[in-house]
Amino acid sequence: MRWDPARYAAFSDERSRPFHDLVAQIGQEAPRRVVDLGCGSGALTATLAERWPSARVVGIDSSAEMLEDAAPLAQRYPNLSFALGPIEDWAPTASDDVVVTNAALQWVPSHTSLLPGWLAAMPTGSWFAMQVPGNFDSPSHALMRAVADEGPWAAALSGVLRADPVLDAAGYLDLFESNDFRASAWETTYMQLLQGEDPVLDWVRGTGLRPALAALDVADPSGSLTAEFEATYAARLRHAYPAGPHGTVYPFRRVFTVARKR
Repeated sequence: MRWDPARYAAFSDERSRPFHDLVAQIGQEAPRRVVDLGCGSGALTATLAERWPSARVVGIDSSAEMLEDAAPLAQRYPNLSFALGPIEDWAPTASDDVVVTNAALQWVPSHTSLLPGWLAAMPTGSWFAMQVPGNFDSPSHALMRAVADEGPWAAALSGVLRADPVLDAAGYLDLFESNDFRASAWETTYMQLLQGEDPVLDWVRGTGLRPALAALDVADPSGSLTAEFEATYAARLRHAYPAGPHGTVYPFRRVFTVARKR
């Protein structure tokens, strides 16, 4: 399943705000090593290199396409580097004083099982900051799953879309507190004002709809099945998110946790 950096960046302002809200709560002043899990194209990882110029900052991502976009940033910041690999294979080192993961762990179904091991391996006083989308019950995603179960594409999309890949804020709070971290957890719903003819469809094309589009590409390389699916889904989205005089309001709930190891 390939990522499209240009499509993902189409809403860069809206996608970057939760990252900045997240890292603003990290109290570490002089970390030795900072890791960004699921760094994408690296633009936000570079802000970590700017904030902590004496730290080694490493961005890790499973998408070669995203890291190709990130590569020039490593030339600009001498303390910044990137590595290709799945989040599931990552393990903390004894010098990982800050770990950030922004809108990435929802793609790792096993992340709640992996977190205790990661947290145990991190040094005393280290920080772990995570943010995941919490909108999987929103109309955009509920309709995505409903449409996927209908029509000639249903067989190709069977089991592709997951409904509940993340915990709520209370769930993550308990997980971190149970693993020797003092945690703060919260949820924020951003009222995003999107522009364009089908802006919610454009938004999910870059993220949550990707698994479905990839499966449809395999089932019908001609693209006709994808076009029919998207047309049906777009009509439902226009009804759920009607355009207003200033654009289309797309509420987006996100779940945050920032924690420091005792």
